[in-house]
Amino acid sequence: MNIALYSDKIDEYLKHDDVIDYENGAIAELADKLFKKTNNEVDFIKAAYEFVRDNISHSADINEDAVTCTASEVLKAGHGICFAKSHLLAALLRCKSVPSGFCYQKIILDDETAPVLVYHGLNGVYIKDCQKWIRLDARGNKNGVNAQFSVETEQLAYPIRQKMGEEDNLTVYPDPDIKIVEKLRKIKTRTELWDNLPNELEYDRQH
Repeated sequence: MNIALYSDKIDEYLKHDDVIDYENGAIAELADKLFKKTNNEVDFIKAAYEFVRDNISHSADINEDAVTCTASEVLKAGHGICFAKSHLLAALLRCKSVPSGFCYQKIILDDETAPVLVYHGLNGVYIKDCQKWIRLDARGNKNGVNAQFSVETEQLAYPIRQKMGEEDNLTVYPDPDIKIVEKLRKIKTRTELWDNLPNELEYDRQH
């Protein structure tokens, strides 16, 4: 598996903006708390990942209808969909100078009730000690979903089924996709969002 970088400038994967708003006091405080409990960078990355995976609910899993987008919104609300949770994880990691970005897969929403292809969001993270990028999926585990932290063997939320049209994109982007952020900001309820989930990326249009 060859993970590719959208930008060769590592600083692009460390920046702060209005979505990855890690200068927010609550995010900085949480990053400090997690960092102080760990012995090294790998331990911190694992702790941050597992916090977002396990302590921030996936909105659909708890039937929450509010839509969150920015990292600070997700932390304050305690929930978000996959894209929103990836924003929070990136913010926590970047807050402690861990390069991280955004990855996307095209998957079937639900084989039985909604057999349509939509995008799913996760993270790419740089492990300095290993000098390698890995992907982590903080969507949140449930029956049939068992994503785990691993430096060696990738274990994401969803196995990609190419025969069913699903696609894996191995690129790590420095910014959340514009089209996805627009939807998270414009659409006010998850009920409406579920009828308008992203099926294309602005990044795709740039190639």
